Amino acid sequence: MRFGGVFDSAAIRSKIGTKEAQSAEPGFWSDQKRSERVMGELKVLRNRLDSWEAIKRSMDALDEIYDLAIEEGDSSLEPEIRASLIDIRERFEKAVTLELMTGEADRTGAFLSIHAGSGGTEACDWAAMLLRMYTRWAERRGFSYEVVDMLEAEGGVKSVTIEIDGAYAYGHLRGESGVHRLVRISPFDANARRHTSFASVAALPVLDDTIEVVVRPEDIRIDTYRAGGAGGQKVNKTDSAVRITHLATGIVVTCQNERSQYKNKDVAMSVLKSRLYEQYRIEKDKENSKYQAEKKEIAWGSQIRSYVFQPYTMVKDHRTKFSVGNIQGVMDGDIDPFIDSYLHFLWKGGTIEADAGDDEV
Repeated sequence: MRFGGVFDSAAIRSKIGTKEAQSAEPGFWSDQKRSERVMGELKVLRNRLDSWEAIKRSMDALDEIYDLAIEEGDSSLEPEIRASLIDIRERFEKAVTLELMTGEADRTGAFLSIHAGSGGTEACDWAAMLLRMYTRWAERRGFSYEVVDMLEAEGGVKSVTIEIDGAYAYGHLRGESGVHRLVRISPFDANARRHTSFASVAALPVLDDTIEVVVRPEDIRIDTYRAGGAGGQKVNKTDSAVRITHLATGIVVTCQNERSQYKNKDVAMSVLKSRLYEQYRIEKDKENSKYQAEKKEIAWGSQIRSYVFQPYTMVKDHRTKFSVGNIQGVMDGDIDPFIDSYLHFLWKGGTIEADAGDDEV
């Protein structure tokens, strides 16, 4: 059973057999870390196989109903057949999207950071709008999320990091990293002029036990300070906030969301490991010239997506050229079409080219 080269059931069954053989080895369960990793991978493989086999059974059953309706000339079954076909197509597209997430960290949760660009209140408001968009997206998928660190500013958010917990959260969000551009008539401008604002988004994986990143104590500096903002007397009167600096790379992470300094330290260390993992992965991938060119295009200073509110409404991804006119739906978290189009774009070996006439979008 093969679907356009995306899914190979024989290969998946072979991997399942290998994992099951490992779980039957003597002493397998005595190594908790290894057993949890293998059983987690086995569960993912079985779920993938079950999803595709269920789609195939549904399609085979629909073929029989269709043939029967044609044979008997019964047009009354047409609404049922159309509804079933739409359902199968949606399940198929979701299954294909999961098959495109082949990275070792794609099935994990994600840390999502948003930083307002230059522009004062307007840019901070745009960062807050993006925060709402991504949290709405998480809610739509049944994912939970938690604010790790937030620096509020007048009119919105200067910077924020949230942790999104859900299967394949990072796989879905990794293509969101880059600069997001807003074009609208500013509500903060008394002259009702059109403004352009920028905010950067960075997605990082929440590393589990299957991915190891070693951070030596001598490679970091840990500072504590009093948390700011809301949180109650205890948060603001004790040195509960934590800042960790990785001396070799200069990476700095902070966490002040928890009341306990120890919990903030654990969360900050998790974010640091995720950032180090991403940096090491990018450095390794630089050996591939094509991938390096793509990363250059989506770095700070070059937008990956534009959101235009005036003089017309459109959201456009500059990498895939995919666009929609329902900007309110996008801002309410309906970003799966952009995520899916980007994953398919990469799978097809797409290259990023500059848009012609992109002054507006």
